[in-house]
Amino acid sequence: MAKFFRIFEENPNSREITKVVNILKEGGLIIYPTDTVYGLGCDITNVKALERIARIKSIKLEKANFSFVCHDLSNLSDYVKQIDTGTFKILKRALPGPYTFVLPGSRTLPNPFKKKKTVGIRIPKNAIALEIVRQLGNPIVSTSIRDEDEVLEYTTDPELILEKWGDKVDCVIDGGYGDNEPSTIIDLSGNEPMVLREGKGSLEIF
Repeated sequence: MAKFFRIFEENPNSREITKVVNILKEGGLIIYPTDTVYGLGCDITNVKALERIARIKSIKLEKANFSFVCHDLSNLSDYVKQIDTGTFKILKRALPGPYTFVLPGSRTLPNPFKKKKTVGIRIPKNAIALEIVRQLGNPIVSTSIRDEDEVLEYTTDPELILEKWGDKVDCVIDGGYGDNEPSTIIDLSGNEPMVLREGKGSLEIF
């Protein structure tokens, strides 16, 4: 059964965050809060953990469209090709925030993602998520935990999440009730920004 940590976003407990980071470093899967829905994530450098997430989502790893959750924009060039000033200004305006930006992938992507032409970059405005990534020292690969219930679509109660996912993951973080609206996905890999999914993030950033 997954470990269950209650962490408050206003002032995340550093020791509890360290426990979560250690689980990630050991190849564990975590469910954690973001500024939108709860996410399922693992260390981007751990191939076995990535394969576990792909199996849970019933998809081949190399074809999966997972997001890379980063602490800030400083290490973007490790995963993304050089971007122009206009694109960078959009990112600076919108992040941290409830957006996923699709950007052209760099040649230095981790092995499982080498063939991907684009990657989804996410910097959520959530202190728990950001502190996990900061302590880990590299992004986590993440995907939303969707619900089979078409009315709910996203489970927002951490205790219900534990009940449903406790035997599939290694840790569930209770960071309070989650949102039930996903991030807005914007493709910035072409000549013009293209909205792929309208979610919580306002389109007034343009």
